[in-house]
Formats: sequence, C-alpha cells, structure tokens
Amino acid sequence: MKNNYYTKSLCCFYLLTLLILGIFPFSLTAQTDTLKTDSVLVMPIDSFISKDALESKVEYKARDSIRFDLKSQQVFLFGESEVHYQDLELKSEEIESNLDSNIVTARGVKDSTGKFIGEPYFKQGTKEFYAHQIKYNFNSRKGIISDVKTQEGEGYIHGQKIYKNPDNILYIRNGKYTTCNLAEPHYHFGTNRLKIIPNDKIITGPADLFIENSPTPFAIPFGFFPNTEKQKSGIIIPMPGESQQLGFFLLNGGYYLYINEHVDAQITGDYYSKGSWATRLSSNYNKRYKFNGNIESNYSIFKNSFKEFPDYSERRDFFFRWRHNQDAKARPNSVFSANVNLGTSSNFVNNFNSSATDYLSTNFSSTVSYTKRFNDSPFTLNVNASHNQNTLSKQVNVRLPEIAFNMARIYPLARKKMIGKQRMYEKIGLSYSFNFRNEVTATDSMYKNLDFIQSKLKNGIKHSIPISTSLKVMKYFTLNPTVNYTELWYLKTIKKSVDRFDNAVITDTITEFARGGTYNASANLTTKIYGMYNLKMGRIKAIRHVITPSVGVSYTPENNSGIRTYTDTTNTSYKYSIFQEGIYGGTNSAKAGLLNFNLLQNLEMKVKSKKDTLNPIKKVTLLENVSLASSYNMLVDSFNWSNISIGARTSLFNKFNINFNAIVDPYALDTTGRRINKSHLSQEGSIGRLTNASLNLGFMLKSKTTAKTEKTTRFASEADLAYINAHRNDYIDFDIPWTLNFAYNVYYSKPVFEDSKNIVQTVAFTGDFSLTKKWKVGFGSGYDFQLRDLSYTTLGIYRDLHCWEMDLQWIPVGPRQSYTFTIRVKSAMLQDLKLIRRNIPSIF
Repeated sequence: MKNNYYTKSLCCFYLLTLLILGIFPFSLTAQTDTLKTDSVLVMPIDSFISKDALESKVEYKARDSIRFDLKSQQVFLFGESEVHYQDLELKSEEIESNLDSNIVTARGVKDSTGKFIGEPYFKQGTKEFYAHQIKYNFNSRKGIISDVKTQEGEGYIHGQKIYKNPDNILYIRNGKYTTCNLAEPHYHFGTNRLKIIPNDKIITGPADLFIENSPTPFAIPFGFFPNTEKQKSGIIIPMPGESQQLGFFLLNGGYYLYINEHVDAQITGDYYSKGSWATRLSSNYNKRYKFNGNIESNYSIFKNSFKEFPDYSERRDFFFRWRHNQDAKARPNSVFSANVNLGTSSNFVNNFNSSATDYLSTNFSSTVSYTKRFNDSPFTLNVNASHNQNTLSKQVNVRLPEIAFNMARIYPLARKKMIGKQRMYEKIGLSYSFNFRNEVTATDSMYKNLDFIQSKLKNGIKHSIPISTSLKVMKYFTLNPTVNYTELWYLKTIKKSVDRFDNAVITDTITEFARGGTYNASANLTTKIYGMYNLKMGRIKAIRHVITPSVGVSYTPENNSGIRTYTDTTNTSYKYSIFQEGIYGGTNSAKAGLLNFNLLQNLEMKVKSKKDTLNPIKKVTLLENVSLASSYNMLVDSFNWSNISIGARTSLFNKFNINFNAIVDPYALDTTGRRINKSHLSQEGSIGRLTNASLNLGFMLKSKTTAKTEKTTRFASEADLAYINAHRNDYIDFDIPWTLNFAYNVYYSKPVFEDSKNIVQTVAFTGDFSLTKKWKVGFGSGYDFQLRDLSYTTLGIYRDLHCWEMDLQWIPVGPRQSYTFTIRVKSAMLQDLKLIRRNIPSIF
C-alpha cells in the first residue's frame, strides 16, 4: 500500500511539473477521497486545438490505480476501469489508452481459477456490447471487437470479431443470430458474414440453423432481418399441410402493409389443391385521443369433390366485422361507435381459423350508433342502425335507422330561484321521447330479393309524454304517481274482411297515414323495513334483513282509437286494431285496472375481519335479492290474477353465484288440460302450478399466490389492448398455478300435463393448472344430460421452452374433432420459424 501511494505521488509530481513547463497540452486533475479507493483522471481539451485533438474531454476512472507512461503516451487503468467520452461508455477490468493515436483498448483478466472477470462492456448511444476485447478510435469512431455479444431489437448477435465504422455499421465475422438471451443460446443461425445497419436491417450471407450448437438440415441462402422499432411491410409466409377432403393446402399466407403510424392492413389467404380457397382482409387504425378501431372481412369457397362427380357440392361464405371506438375526450357532447358482425350463418362452422367462441355462437348482432347531447339543454339525439342474426333459424332482423329524440325530466312548475322549502307541485316532472324505427325480418337468403324485403318493411313513430312526481307519505312511505300519454303514427294500416265463399279472413294492407293515442295513470307506494339481529357467534356480529314491499295501482281507460270491426258469414262481429301489425303494436280497446304487488328482500351479515385493522367490520351478502311479484285486474270478469313471478339471486364468498327464477300459475286445469277460472289452491291444495323454472349455479376457484411478487406494468397501446382482448386464448398466464370454472344449468317447463314436461340439464367446466413453472394444461368441456352427450370439448398443453414454446390443442370429440401441434420461436421477429402438425375436420 505504501509503495502504491509512493508511485501515485511520484506520478502526480511529474505531471504537475509538465503542466508548469507548458510541455503537456492537457490539464490533468487527480481526485482522492478518504472513503473511496477509486482513481479519477479527467482530460479536457486545451485552448490550443490541433487537428488531431479530441472534440471533448475524456474521463478515466479505476478502482485500483491509474498509471501514466510519459514515454509511450499511454494511460493504464486497473480494477473496474471506466472510460467516458461524449456518448461513449467503456467498462472493463483493465483499460489502456494511447494518447497519440486516440485508441483505447479494453480487456478482461483471469482470476485465480483461470476464469475471465471484468470483460469489456461498450455502450454508445443505445448500442451495447459485451466482448472479450475491444479496441476503439476516438477520432475515427472505428472499432474492432472480439468475441462479442450484443442485442439488436428482439435479436442477439454473437460474433468472433466485429468491425465498427463511423456510421455505426457493424461487420461481423463468424456470427450468430438468435432471439435467445443466454450466453450459449438454445438455437442460432450461424453465418460467416453478418452486417448490421442500425435502425434499419440485419443482413447475413448463407446461414445454417443450429439447435443446441448442433447443425440441422435447415439452411437459407441469405438472411434478412428487420432491425427497427417501427413497423414495416412484409410477406406473411403460409403454413403448408394436407387435408384428405380438400387436398394439399397453404394457410394464412399473404402480405402485411404498414401504411403509417395510424393505419395498417393485412391480406391473407388459404389455397387448397382441390379448388377451395379463402381470403381475408384486416386493417387497424388508431388516432390518439380521437378514435381507434379495426376492420376484418373474409370470403371463402369450399368445394367437395369435383364438378363432374354426382357428390359435388359447394359452399360460399363471407363475414364482415368492424369495431370503432371514439375517445371520450375527442368530442365530449357527441359519440360515434360501431360493433358490426355480419355474414352468412355457416361462416364459422366452415372456417378452420374460427375461435371456439365464434363457432359456438348461435347469434350475431351489430350496432352502429351516434349520440348527440345538446349543451345547456335536456335534449339528446340517438341515431342507430342494428342487426340481429340467428344461425340456427337463419332469421335476420335489421333496424335501419332507429332514431330517438329524448328530453330529460324537467320541472316546469319549479321556481327559478329556490328560496325556502320546496313545494309539492314543484316536484312534478315532465319528460318526452320521440322514437322512429324502420325494421325488417326475413331469412338470410331472402335479402337478395329487394322487392320482398321492401314488402316486409315495418316503420312507425312513437311519442311518449310521462308526467310524474315523488312524495313522502307519513315519513316512511314513498308515493310515485305517474300519468303517461302515448301516441302512435303509422304510414300503413290493415283492413280485415271475410270471404263470403269460404268464410276466410282477408287482411289487406292500406297505405295511409293514421294515428292512435293511449293514456294511463298509475301510482306506486313503497317503503323499507329493516330488521337487525345482533349476535355473538365468533366473528359474526349481526345479521341485517331488509324488506322492500311495494303496492301499486294502474288504470287504462277504454280506448277505441284505431279499433274496427268485421262480420263473418254468421253475422258475428269481431273487433281488431288497424295498428296490430304495426312496429309498436296497436291500441287496446279493453279497459284495465291493475293492483300490482311486489316484495323484495335482502339479507346481509356483519363479520369481524381477521386482517383489516382499519375496517374491522365488513359486510357479507347472504341473499342479494329475493323477489315475489304478481298483479290483480279489477276490471275483468275472470282470470283476474296474473302469474306469480319468483326470483332469487346471491353471490357467496366472491366465488359462488346462484340464480333462480320461476313462474307459478295460480289457476287450475280441467281434465282436458284447459285452464279454468278456479284457483289451484281450491282444487289442488297448493298456491299454484309451477310452469317454468330455471336454476343457474356457477363458481370460480383459483389457487392462492404463495408470495407477493413485484410486477412491472407495461403500458400497451389501445391497438395492442384491443388485439389482446380479441385473442385472449393466445396468451398463457403462468402467475396463477390453477383455476377452475364450473356452471350447472337446469331448465324446467310443464305447460299442461306430465307428458308435456321438459327438463334440460347441462354442466360445463373450464380450467387450467401449472404442472411446473414451465408446463401449463388447459381444458374445457361439458355434458348435456338430456342428449347424453359431451358438449364442445378442448384440451390444451403448453410448454415454455425459454426462447421456444410448444403448444398442443386437441378437440377429441364432436364435428370439429381435430388437433394442432406447434413448436415455434417466441419472438415475433422469427414467427415463421415453427413446426406445425394438424388435421382438419370435415366441413361437409
């Protein structure tokens, strides 16, 4: 230590003497710290600048020592050495710098075991290298790097020797390209020549694929890898295979087009050697703080056999999807959104690329809407277009357009300046709604016939003006009286007559403007009854029972607006409404006076928490809702009581969900199964006859995490989040060791006799579990007790192979019985480096 101190002192003395004599053109400073053993040497540029002088200062640091050799004009750094120059950072166990040539050399050293330590680390800008030895020229910005490892985008590059030019272009000899981050990668492309152009591309000569350093028969004549964070256009390589029914095929081949940072597009297709083909077009768009969305469309033709053969058949399918979301901050008072799913009913049955969700869906719906809120007014405008499609019945319902102009409740009798207590009449509120709807329903094949569709069009206008208020009665009751007027406008009505020859009823459509109005009044009285049961049973402190009874009365007077009569051949008259086939229905000529009864119950428990000391008491819901409802019509001579509706719903421990609904008919049946005006209680001794009931049980279980881990949140773009939400099955969650979702559904109906009873029972379950940190198994299935058959069943096995991944998807039973086995590189850079084996189910 003493000798080291003497050497440093002597060096500083010589350097100080040279500075005084003006021989050395640098100003040199040494910094010492009693707490640190590091040496620091800073060399700024002198005011007399030669043509070979550096552009800025060079800073040297070392843990052990810095030695300066006057004769050779070299600086030697020992122990965790560092050199900093402009944006360049060089770290190594030992570094030497030649002040004449401005060349710095860094290398590691061997420890007592013969292992290299402190090997060089080089960073310039965003580029980083780990190497065995580095030589770099400050002036020319050229360098030679031996036994290097560096990262470029998603890829890692290993090289025996790298030459760096002033433009930061790297030329590598005996290089490896891989996306594996290990020092000895699991796989790599080996090549004699490799060139890296920063923020542009990586080019190689002939390259062989090595797995675990073993060569494979797979080779490429040259390699071209994008090396930029920006998206770029490119070819999508198809997946080859063979189907016994469709022949040899190429799936999902096409082209990706990057238009700009807001819009991209992709076109892919499938081709089969026996003549079938399919094409798909998709595009994503995103304008930050404005809107985002995506468009997808596909068209396919699948052919069975050949045209010359008698078993030849052909299927044509198409589907169109459009998602559009407007940012809430873009236009606060107006919102445009779209969710369109439109196509042939058999599209997802015939499409091999369809997800399980699409394949199992029996309904598709679409909505395009525009909403406008007018500033400083109670008015709102909604314009919608919608469609609903049933894939089983082939029925398609289209509403185009549907317009609603609404006025929120206003209080016309209220004072502009409220002084004192609010008067009763000031609580009277008035609102208004205008609705126009144009609608057609037909099978999907009939939409080709425009004349037929036009004849089936229904449209009309509905005005509604409700007047209501809310009053407190006897402090504990709330009374809500309402008066409502509704008026219907139609451009088409009907006229009924009787054919005198066969007594058949003839219905004619009359094109004319007609209107009809209805009005009614109602009042509803409600209150809440609370019951508290204080208990001392361990952690249970109390149980609270809330009962909400409600009694209402409504009256609809007799209304002959739009009511007509026709007479048959026996001179019997029948009443009908000219609006009964209208889109909003017709007016009811019969008067009605209803008494409505409703009872709601809620049950909660107060429990002392084990862990939360800030909120020691928490509420646990035992029964979220139990309801009982019925009504009594006072103005009819028979069947005064309506059916009794019963419902119950609860959620236990945030895991179990229970829903129950039932319909009870209070009237009895005669021996022929006809409903009679006698109560079921008087005839059978029970309150009613159960006609419909449903029970849904569901629970979700998952393992508890054994330890809390700190996670880094990565903020994805809206387009990325939209893609993830649409392809959740493509993402494997290893944070949860296992999950299990279970659902049991039973539906019961018995309209009349025992032989008409129908019971449908199904059970479904999905889940996954991790065998190890690298193995994940997922499954899903179900069973229909009536059909005695399994429902859609899937089994998936996933293995994380570090830089590779293995995935097996198997559908063992059903019409989509198939499997897909895939081994692929994880990185999107080499997404086409994969092996796929699959069989395709029959579609005919």
